[in-house]
Amino acid sequence: MRLSALALRQFRNLGSQELEIPPEGVALVGENAQGKSNFLEAIYYLETFRSFRGARDEQLVSFGQDVFRVVGTARSGPGENGAVEIAAAFERRGKRKKVSIDGKESERLADALGCLAAVIFSPADVELVSGGPKERRRFLDVVLSLNEPGYLGSLQEYKRILTHRNAALKGGESGTAVAAWDPGLVRRGAEVVAARKRWIEGSTGAFGDYYVRVAQEARAKMTYRSSVPLAGAEAVDAIAEAFRDALVDARDRDRRLGTTSVGPHRDEVVLTLETEDGLDLRDYGSGGQRRTAALALRLVEAKTIRERLGSAPLILLDDVFAELDEGRSERVLTVMDGEGTGQVLLTAPKEADVRLRRESLVRWRIREGRICT
Repeated sequence: MRLSALALRQFRNLGSQELEIPPEGVALVGENAQGKSNFLEAIYYLETFRSFRGARDEQLVSFGQDVFRVVGTARSGPGENGAVEIAAAFERRGKRKKVSIDGKESERLADALGCLAAVIFSPADVELVSGGPKERRRFLDVVLSLNEPGYLGSLQEYKRILTHRNAALKGGESGTAVAAWDPGLVRRGAEVVAARKRWIEGSTGAFGDYYVRVAQEARAKMTYRSSVPLAGAEAVDAIAEAFRDALVDARDRDRRLGTTSVGPHRDEVVLTLETEDGLDLRDYGSGGQRRTAALALRLVEAKTIRERLGSAPLILLDDVFAELDEGRSERVLTVMDGEGTGQVLLTAPKEADVRLRRESLVRWRIREGRICT
């Protein structure tokens, strides 16, 4: 998959610009605070329709403006074959978001997710390892929503039912009123847990391979730690039964706390080194180890997309080598080259910082949001 054109209108400080993207990709060079990350943020917005930096939609509209719009043309083959136009717009005043594919508005955002097939690498990714469980659950949910059919629907319905159940608990409603939400919560929660476990268990080998190739030390692994005692349950029905029992066991605690204390919203992804003491990377990993683990997670995400599509995803690199030492940087480059990386769009503060495909990538410049091609 590659991006061939990008049209921007009042997105962050980028104003209105229309850009033709070279097939190989682009290196966008400019000083800090000029809009380099905004450029990649606009592109990745067409993948998930949300900011990868956690900004609200209204924060993405240029100062003094009411609407932003981003339009990208993605191609999966030569010429016009396989071309798709993805457009997203947001109106600040009415807080309305509109997404369309080839000019046809999508009634549900879920129907348009993942069309760009892009992966973003950012220095902020270290929070995937250093941050709390919520960060890793969010990573899982994004990867699976984009690549696992039906996952997003199960997750959304689980969250909807969970909100109602928690409201009943907080409002001191009867046990019968609280339990009325349990069947739906159990079924949808089991579907979420089964998909997460399946992805983690199927991807931990690749995660370990990427980690050791970059870090050149002990392998790392991913483990899914459920708040529900699963006792080896893998199938949705078996997980649902375990979840149902866990809700019964937690009934008094939930009423006391006024919230649901077990379920996929409480689960964790544990990242450890395969050493004698099983070093937990979040609690005890060095800065370099955590950054390497975060890169390995993104590489596994790219592998997931590649396996789904049968072709390389679009790679977005936001000054990603700034926090890595020379050795790790070079090994990351070697891994990326060996993976058959497709189109690359990267940002760097100066020409010398362009590390990947330094000879083949076209250089663009950016100053105060204006991109010079």
